[in-house]
Amino acid sequence: MAVYREAIPGPALETPSTSLEAHTSAQGSDSGAGRLSFYRKLCYGIGGVPNQVASSAIAFYLQLFLLDVAQIPAAQVSLVLFGGKVSGAAADPLAGFLINRSRRTGSGRLMPWVLGCMPFIALAYFFLWFLPPFTTLRGLWYTTLYCLFQALATFFQVPYTALTMLLTPNPKERDSATAYRMTLEMAGTLMGATVHGLIVSGAHGSHRCKEDTLPGEGAVSPNATRLYFIAATVVALTYPVCSTLLYLGVKERSDPSTPASGQGLGFLAGLGLTVRHRPYLKLVISFLFISAAVQVEQSYLVLFCTHASQLQDHVQGMVLTILVSAVLSTPMWEWVLQRFGKRMSALGICAMVPFAILLAAVPMVPVAYVVAFVSGLSIAVSLLLPWSPQFGSSRRDKRHNSAAPAPRSMLPDVVDDFQLQHQHGPGLETIFYSSYVFFTKLSGAGALGISTLSLDFAGYESGACRQSEQVVVTLKVLIGAVPTSMILIGLCILMVGPTPKVPSRANSRSLGRRTSYTLA
Repeated sequence: MAVYREAIPGPALETPSTSLEAHTSAQGSDSGAGRLSFYRKLCYGIGGVPNQVASSAIAFYLQLFLLDVAQIPAAQVSLVLFGGKVSGAAADPLAGFLINRSRRTGSGRLMPWVLGCMPFIALAYFFLWFLPPFTTLRGLWYTTLYCLFQALATFFQVPYTALTMLLTPNPKERDSATAYRMTLEMAGTLMGATVHGLIVSGAHGSHRCKEDTLPGEGAVSPNATRLYFIAATVVALTYPVCSTLLYLGVKERSDPSTPASGQGLGFLAGLGLTVRHRPYLKLVISFLFISAAVQVEQSYLVLFCTHASQLQDHVQGMVLTILVSAVLSTPMWEWVLQRFGKRMSALGICAMVPFAILLAAVPMVPVAYVVAFVSGLSIAVSLLLPWSPQFGSSRRDKRHNSAAPAPRSMLPDVVDDFQLQHQHGPGLETIFYSSYVFFTKLSGAGALGISTLSLDFAGYESGACRQSEQVVVTLKVLIGAVPTSMILIGLCILMVGPTPKVPSRANSRSLGRRTSYTLA
């Protein structure tokens, strides 16, 4: 989760088949055929930890580092964040295109991409937190490194998530391996924000201003560079360690579906069809606003606590509260999705709206922790709702209708609705998933870029110990009014109009629908 996990799902490749033939053959085969040992599942799950550790640290602390440690002007920070997000978005379909056309080697077809990206992404992450000796070109330095990191992270994550299909022919074992991956990725998200935050906490505590005689100077503690150097080293080392365990513990099988991978519509032709499908268009537009709101709230929380309130010493506790709340509430939201359906669950995203405004108006310690807890609840459902393939119809529907659709969430329902109307055959779901990720990344790029630019207009002084009243007001708007408005707009779009038709189990099987098991 990151919490808006820059977790690059890699939908351009990950399309586990749940067709009737595969399901029947799996049930009829020996229960031991294709089974994965605990060791292999654990090693596979560990492979996804580094990206989540790095993404979690970046999501909460990169903006603060660029403004107060690297002391880059806010306008340049806006360019860094925007460029990095766009780079990650553009790399997603490119990664799927290139990897699908790569040849199989002795290590497999996907594993070489993971191992090849590993050293470069570790170096890119490390130097992203490095303070170069020059000052005039720091903006270009960090823009280049952040774009490189985001692109490499995508090229690392896409083949890694697609590796699920090549672990075993047994669908149940693939689902089990996916559960291991998601669990360990959640743990990586918690670890990233916690470890990084604990290491660098000494650089941004309230003590840093006590000896300041001039409000606009000397805001960075003397050991800030050293603390960020240590934190970057610790996180960067997770890439070679976890990738080595992945390589030693996981064996990639040959892909039996490769000959058929070239059938069907091309990406651009399929994209033209999908963006004209009204249920999909409504879903994408609504979550453009919702995902951007979550990313804005996440990115400005630390900055707000540092410069617009007296909560500097509670930043780490608040970040940890958000992440723990999001992780622990996920089973609850799974039950709500199953029991009450998607529209009722979507209202859970609204829970953070009044509390975000309350934090901006009353930035006190008890209020801050309550807001952090409720924000974690809302973030969890916003991550779960579009992607999860395991929920949807209520128990009552199942009792009264044996042909009720298998429980799912919004994006799989939209894919099935499109297939029923157009009958293009299996395969277009990859375009749905990849284009959805592409558009949500672009929305995050625009939201973070524009919002950071607003700090420059308000007169934000990079590295200053105390900011002007205009900056304080801007931060309160960014933490309260902006995400509130975007969430409400997104939910209004989502709730208006009929929901897509959900096919029965028989129709869903006849579609040969393949589902992405990635949780945003």
